[in-house]
Amino acid sequence: MASNHQNHLRVPIPEDQSHPKQSSQKEEFDYSQRGQWLRAAVLGANDGLVTVASLMMGVGAVKQDAKAMILSGFAGLVAGACSMAIGEFVSVYSQLDVEVAQMKRGNRMMENQEEKEKEQLPNPMQAAVASGLAFSLGAVVPLLAASFIGDHKVRLGVVVAAVSLALVVFGWIGSMIGGTSMVKPCFRGLFGGLMAMAITFGLTKLIGSSGL
Repeated sequence: MASNHQNHLRVPIPEDQSHPKQSSQKEEFDYSQRGQWLRAAVLGANDGLVTVASLMMGVGAVKQDAKAMILSGFAGLVAGACSMAIGEFVSVYSQLDVEVAQMKRGNRMMENQEEKEKEQLPNPMQAAVASGLAFSLGAVVPLLAASFIGDHKVRLGVVVAAVSLALVVFGWIGSMIGGTSMVKPCFRGLFGGLMAMAITFGLTKLIGSSGL
């Protein structure tokens, strides 16, 4: 009897779950590290697209001159890129000052943790450069779209189409890099961009036709 019981004994061997956990932690770490520059880049690209395209659509609502549209778009590119870069630099630097002060108050700058803490701090210059370059990249799209079209109405349509496509592409790129759903970011960016262009065009057309 004792021999039969001993033959049926089974020793449970716990499954090694360390690898999936480590993989999950590594994946989460990668996405969190991407968050800072991704946020600045996506925000800058969308702002460049929407701001410059809306500005050009507003000018195109009252003037059919292609040169006026392109010059206004170029001025918006330069002003917007500088504004985005400076604003991002000031904002992130303020965040950096707060985090450093909090670390010092909590006495968390120990020798074994100092390097790790520094790596996790925001980089103001990186955020500023990413934001300014991304704005310029987005702003180039409507400028190029309007540069080679002679007919006024066709030019406006091409600008809207090019900006809409670029908004979807930037939304898709952001979702792929950030590991999020693709549909919602693309739809939000496209809807917001079309609304901004339509409102700017309509209000400028209204004010221009009123003789102000």
